[in-house]
Amino acid sequence: MSRDTWNIDYGPLRGFYRDRENGWIFGVCAGVADRFNFKLGTVRVIAVISLLLFFWLTAAVYIGLTLLIKEKPLVYSGRRSEYEFWRRV
Repeated sequence: MSRDTWNIDYGPLRGFYRDRENGWIFGVCAGVADRFNFKLGTVRVIAVISLLLFFWLTAAVYIGLTLLIKEKPLVYSGRRSEYEFWRRV
């Protein structure tokens, strides 16, 4: 599991999220890559090829996923002592 999907309070994040921090437009490709443990570049290449071959279907699916999938919550990935310090203040 990558470090960005680890919540210091609750352990690993579960589910399917859009990743706006690593995404280009709405983070759908980044969310798919993170959820299924694919390389982000590979998912983007597949999305672009699919967009060129099946424009309306791919655009509809992408917009649908953007509306249906929740945005990934922000996760602190630093040291535990820093986290506890800022939680107290």
